[in-house]
Amino acid sequence: MKAREKLNNLTVLCDPEKYPHLASINYPADLRDKDKADLKAIADELRAFLIESTSQCGGHFAAGLGTVELTVVLHYLFDTPTDKIVWDVGHQAYPHKVLTGRKEQLVSIRQTDGLHPFPSRFESEYDCFGVGHSSTSISAALGMAVAAKARGDERRFVAVIGDGAMTAGMAFEALNHAADLDVNLTVILNDNDMSISENVGGLNNYLAKILSGKFYSSVKEGGKKVLKNMPTISEWAHRVEEHMKGMVLPGTLFEELGFNYIGPIDGHNLPTLLTTIGNIKALKGPQLLHVVTRKGKGFEPAENDPIKYHAVPVFNPQEKELPKAKKKKTYSNVFGEWLCDMADQDERLMGITPAMREGSDLIAFSKRFPQRYFDVGIAEQHAVTLAAGMACEKAKPVCAIYGSFLQRGYDQFIHDVALQNLDVLFAIDRGGIVGGDGATHHGAFDLSYMRCIPNMIIMTPSDERECRLMLSTGYHFNGPAAVRYPRGAGIGIDAGTDLSTIEIGKGLVKREGEKIALLVFGSLLPVAAEVAEELNATLVDMRFVKPLDEALVLHLAQSHERLITLEENAIAGGAGSAVNEFLNLSKANVSVLNLGIPDRFIEHGDPNDLLSRCGLDKAGILKSIQA
Repeated sequence: MKAREKLNNLTVLCDPEKYPHLASINYPADLRDKDKADLKAIADELRAFLIESTSQCGGHFAAGLGTVELTVVLHYLFDTPTDKIVWDVGHQAYPHKVLTGRKEQLVSIRQTDGLHPFPSRFESEYDCFGVGHSSTSISAALGMAVAAKARGDERRFVAVIGDGAMTAGMAFEALNHAADLDVNLTVILNDNDMSISENVGGLNNYLAKILSGKFYSSVKEGGKKVLKNMPTISEWAHRVEEHMKGMVLPGTLFEELGFNYIGPIDGHNLPTLLTTIGNIKALKGPQLLHVVTRKGKGFEPAENDPIKYHAVPVFNPQEKELPKAKKKKTYSNVFGEWLCDMADQDERLMGITPAMREGSDLIAFSKRFPQRYFDVGIAEQHAVTLAAGMACEKAKPVCAIYGSFLQRGYDQFIHDVALQNLDVLFAIDRGGIVGGDGATHHGAFDLSYMRCIPNMIIMTPSDERECRLMLSTGYHFNGPAAVRYPRGAGIGIDAGTDLSTIEIGKGLVKREGEKIALLVFGSLLPVAAEVAEELNATLVDMRFVKPLDEALVLHLAQSHERLITLEENAIAGGAGSAVNEFLNLSKANVSVLNLGIPDRFIEHGDPNDLLSRCGLDKAGILKSIQA
């Protein structure tokens, strides 16, 4: 109820006097009724609307500002939702949401019961594929195009992918496969960081228009037919074409993969976008358009610091700085400080991240130890096997990765690290409920998917000090180890500066009680402590999911009538399941209740609201126990 009241208090922003063009556009069909001459004003209003609305609610910011013109042109030229646009990741899809019937709801984005943070098939028919993680767009759009072709359907399918997402192997797997399939697939590479951006200008825009036009395409194809029976000359002509294009265009790689490469063009130049994409729309087969955009376009602070403005809190657009939140040390900060301290002590330490330097707080480490810092891009599989290779040569790799991103390197986690019992420490951030990013980013499954793997030790810190101790413990363990900690601030305990370790597989009894024992794995310890006081229950910080403190569990089973396991992880296969399995083998006669994230995907929203809905706040835990 509180969440709904909060949403109702947000201001609806699309005032017809302020946004005369945008206010009349509810769906892309309305946009397509507009004159081309109006598109510049529509794009300007859309950008202003994004700045005003996102400043009221917070959310992903810089990426969407960079795709305003591209979004307008795509919906203007393609018959959406009949034609399909697949947005990779989805940070850049706020303009898309505005133009597809959701502008009045934009101020609710990422909030409890509000608009989904990314494109979602459950939210709109214009969101043809649910996203949130990187590098899936080409595979998804290709699959749609193949299925449509099998039905004789000539619709167009467009994948919009950023240069960061193109660092993942999956994107190139899809490109490689698409070359073998004669389907109507257009890939738009939205480049907002590559060095090629300085080459964008009049010449490149002119070349793109020429290379996407019917005349060039017909001459090229006609020439191929003429030369088909003259292999020596045909090969020579192909090499000349490749050499000439390679001299002025960076598309040789994509051409070799079988795509017709066009670009780079200025992604903010509406006439160029309209002409080039209009031409591409008439071409058959796989096309790749390279557009160059600027993150934060139209809002100077975001242009100057797109990382800082990637996701923003509520802010005042008239001010040049984001509001400074009260700074509490986060678990990520604890990890970042520990990493630098351990690197000072051990020159074998190597730090690895799949493009999460800021999120995992590797900033200081990357500056102090640049030769031992490896950002592999959005390539989780490679990150894990890179760490395995380092461990083979006696280095001490530490792989900093989000729990929901490690899923993408699961085979490597099992096959390349655990199976070979290699000495790799995984610092797993964002364990449990993360909030506004929703189901794609909640760390709901990591304890479950790690616990079943042999050779692992898995630790769940309940505070900052425990986190630091466990990092040192996992680092010195000779084999694969994981420390799994939540997003955001800790409880305010000093983490210390030493590099001490703890005994592996030993829990801590924090409070002695009667009848009921609360066995807590990680972040729920503070709320469990309140419950224990109210019920006069025993409170235990289990610390280790694997190896489980079996002696302690058996003692608790023998001295209590009921055991309650608590974890911010899926109940299915989680830490509580480990307790159940052990008690079953031990034939212990005790009642057990497992509390955790229920067997459903958890929506986005305020973390406290979501924990309450999962029954993991104080009231919910008490209710479950008393029931």
